[in-house]
Amino acid sequence: MSGATSKREKIFIEIDTNELTHSQIRLIKSINTMLQHVLITDDEEEFFTGSAEFMRMCASIIKKAHFAEDLKGVDNIPYAQQALEYSMDILQEHITSSSVINYDN
Repeated sequence: MSGATSKREKIFIEIDTNELTHSQIRLIKSINTMLQHVLITDDEEEFFTGSAEFMRMCASIIKKAHFAEDLKGVDNIPYAQQALEYSMDILQEHITSSSVINYDN
């Protein structure tokens, strides 16, 4: 594992949960756990299945967003579905063009 040479430390992520549901909070915790698993696994199958599960969890949390939930019955526009389709289009563009956004400074 390449991370073995790095300095061992924990990071603490603070999230204001006042406006989040219990389901959203559980999903955020699960997403963080799965992301860590994907980043450190040495097993090919776990890497692929974990990556797919991580993306599924991301889609699930988008579907549970207040914006999508609050407007679900108001104007019959499937906002969550549209947001996911838009996100997948952008992701596919990045995959096709092999452009990966690097956020490290």
